[in-house]
Amino acid sequence: MKQFATITVIGRDKTGVVARTTDFLFLQRANIEALEEQVTRGQFSMTVQASWKTSQLDRKSVCGGLEKLARELDMEMKVRFTEPRRRQRMAILATKERHCLQKLTQAIKSGALKKADPALVISNRRDLEPLAKDAGLPFVHIPWEDRLRAETKALSVLDEHEIDFLVLARFMKILSPNFVWRYKNKIINIHPSLLPSFPGPQAYRQAYEQGVKIIGVSSHFVTMNLDEGPIIAQDCFRVRPEMSFKEIIAEGQKLEAATLLKAVKLYLNKRLDVYWGTVKEV
Repeated sequence: MKQFATITVIGRDKTGVVARTTDFLFLQRANIEALEEQVTRGQFSMTVQASWKTSQLDRKSVCGGLEKLARELDMEMKVRFTEPRRRQRMAILATKERHCLQKLTQAIKSGALKKADPALVISNRRDLEPLAKDAGLPFVHIPWEDRLRAETKALSVLDEHEIDFLVLARFMKILSPNFVWRYKNKIINIHPSLLPSFPGPQAYRQAYEQGVKIIGVSSHFVTMNLDEGPIIAQDCFRVRPEMSFKEIIAEGQKLEAATLLKAVKLYLNKRLDVYWGTVKEV
């Protein structure tokens, strides 16, 4: 049997971070299964998937060594040991629109998300607390007037619950790069348009005012650029001449919920790979 761990490294870009991290893991007799790193506006982030033969893993030595290396490099380094084939722990972020959260909780209660371990719901409002509790999910309210303070609290809660991936069920706050870097290609969002058209919060109004004949929704991974992340799933509906703006929103919301759930299932089935900004099913 193998033992697995995920190591995340975040901080200001500097020479030698990749080399020193991989050298340390080599000395710890680790096998590097995957490594992703990027630099955006001087900010460095890296995720390393490592494995050990059970007899060769010294967790105390690995954790202590990474803490020492983090201090020397002035970087944030976190390690999380995981069991093979375990269920992915999921957090849902929502605000006040209930359609997406309701679809997800229905899937949870029916057993449709067998590969997920739903852990909690986080929200900047309390509107959806009864819906979360009805599904047996802990509800954490975090005011979001101060984004830095809110994100710091949210990241602490996510660490405490050992969350693997996040689902934004119409969460109406923009996440900072500092937050997104920690969950690269692990934050799934739903947007009410066929991206890249109509980014931002008023997509239905833009589509309605411009008289489009087909309106769609897009589920995508969140990146540092608003509504520009790699697209996982899309769907659309035709706008009938007599449809009002209110009817368009209602039709779109049904599609949002279904498409978001589809994207989550694709993610859980491990059929997704992001290659040069495009999601591929594998």
